[in-house]
Amino acid sequence: MGGMRFAFLCRERPEPTGKKIAVIGAGPAGLAVTGYLVCQGHEVHVYDKLPEPGGLMLFGIPEFRIPIYRVREGYEELERVYNVKFFTRTKVCFGNSEGESGDEFVENRVDFNELVEKYDAVLIATGTWKCWIPDIEGAELEGVFPALEYLFRIKSAKLGHMSWSEVTPMEGKKVLVVGAGHTAVDAAMESVLLGADKVYLSYRRTIREAPAGAYEINLLRQRGVKWLERTMPVRIIGENGKVRAIELVKTKLSEPDESGRRMSVPIEGSNFQIDVDYVIFAVGQNPTPPFAEEIGIAVDRKGRVVVDSNHMTSREGVFAAGDVVLGPSKVGKAVKDGLYAAKSMHLWLMGR
Repeated sequence: MGGMRFAFLCRERPEPTGKKIAVIGAGPAGLAVTGYLVCQGHEVHVYDKLPEPGGLMLFGIPEFRIPIYRVREGYEELERVYNVKFFTRTKVCFGNSEGESGDEFVENRVDFNELVEKYDAVLIATGTWKCWIPDIEGAELEGVFPALEYLFRIKSAKLGHMSWSEVTPMEGKKVLVVGAGHTAVDAAMESVLLGADKVYLSYRRTIREAPAGAYEINLLRQRGVKWLERTMPVRIIGENGKVRAIELVKTKLSEPDESGRRMSVPIEGSNFQIDVDYVIFAVGQNPTPPFAEEIGIAVDRKGRVVVDSNHMTSREGVFAAGDVVLGPSKVGKAVKDGLYAAKSMHLWLMGR
C-alpha cells in the first residue's frame, strides 16, 4: 500500500485563485480539507501543535492499525506537490488555554484572532485532546493516566520525537485498562506488546455492548488479556503515593428509564480487589477548540463547536470539521466531515 492521498481530486496544482486559508489541526479532517482546497487552486497553511502533521492518526493510533509511512507519505506529497506550508509545534489559542495532551511539543503560540484577520477563511479541526479521569478515590496517584496520554507517549517515542525513558515502563508490570472502545483496546494491546506481565480490561457492560466490538475484545483475550465485563472501578488503592491495587464492583443493568436507557448500577457487596501497578482510563475525550467562550464562537454543552449546514461556525468565515464538531469518532468519519466542510468553504470563498 502506498501513502495516503489527501489531494485525490487532482494530480498537480491548478491555477491559483489568490485565496489563502488557515487550517488549524493537521489530523484526518484538517488534512482532508487541505487536500480538497489545494485541488481548487487555493493556498493552504496548516497549523499544528505536534512536531509533524497527522494528528491522532500518527500520534494516537497504533502502527498495527495505520502504518506510519502511509501518513508521512501523504502529508509530504501535500508539501512537495501542492506547496502546503505546515507550521508544526505551533499552538493556535485565544488567551491562556489550559494544558492538553501534546502541549509538551509546543514552541510557538499564535493568536486565533490574528489568523482570522490574516486569511480569507479559517478552518478549525483541532479534534478531541482533553481526556477525563473519573473522580474516584486514588485518581491522583502516580500510575493513573488517561489512555490517550499513554498511547501518545508510546507513538511519540516510536516516531523519534520523545525518548523511550519518558514512556511508562510496562515490562513485568500489571495493568488495568478501564473502557471498551478502540482507545481502550489499543492501550491494552500496546501494554501486551511492551511486555506487561498481566493486563486486565474492565468494562461496565457486556462484550455485546463494547464499542470496539466483540471481535477486537476476543483478539485481546487470545493475547492473554483478562476481560472483566460488568465491572467498574470504585477506588484506587495506593502505597507511598503510587498505585498498588484497584477495587472494582460488579454491575447489573438498571430498569429502563423514560427514554428506555438502562444504566450500569453496582451490585451491593460484590466488591473485589486486584493488585495492579497502573490504571489507564479510556472512558472519553472532549473536544479542544482553540478558544474560550468570549471569542464569539458557539459550542454545545459537550464542548463541540456548533456549525450550520455549510460547516460555518457562528463567526463569518470561520469553519469547523472533524472530531471538534462530531465528538470522538473514527478516522473515516472525520475525513468525510472534512470533505463536506472543504466543499462549502470553496463555494463560500468563490462567492457562490
